[in-house]
Amino acid sequence: MFPPEVTDVAHQIGSRLRERGETVAVAEGSTGGLISAALLSVPGASAYYIGGTVIYTAAASRAWMAGEVDVPAGMRGATEAFAGWLAESVRAKVDTTWGLAEAGAAGPPNPYGDPAGHSWLAVAGPHDATSTTNTITNTITSNVLTGLDDRSANMAAFTLAALTLLAEVLGAD
Repeated sequence: MFPPEVTDVAHQIGSRLRERGETVAVAEGSTGGLISAALLSVPGASAYYIGGTVIYTAAASRAWMAGEVDVPAGMRGATEAFAGWLAESVRAKVDTTWGLAEAGAAGPPNPYGDPAGHSWLAVAGPHDATSTTNTITNTITSNVLTGLDDRSANMAAFTLAALTLLAEVLGAD
């Protein structure tokens, strides 16, 4: 189902999380569940993967993510701040060590004017956030700009980039 580069990084993440006795939850948008599916493709994922949700609309954000970490007023999707909020919120919602989030526009461009192939990724967790340049507390973020109009290719690229970011944060090799 997934290309080797995706399954390889998913296996690295699984190994690192199992070694450390840590857990992860995922909130993703334009990847449509592919990040969760990649993590779940690893045998024994139940040891570290607690759950995930596809947050594709504002209504989904309010229904599944609001609560312990409420949606800040005026925040919109496909931004660094929104990806960070998703990562923090999903982590708090299901009480995991790590929260992984993706928020973007796979294609066509979204209503806010973000181009196809644009996504923000975020990892929230117990890491040292001072090592990053973002301003979201305890969250490391990354921006992906593929330059592609191909929706499926963008979804795959965002998935690999999100998993790679998590693997880097975990120090997985």
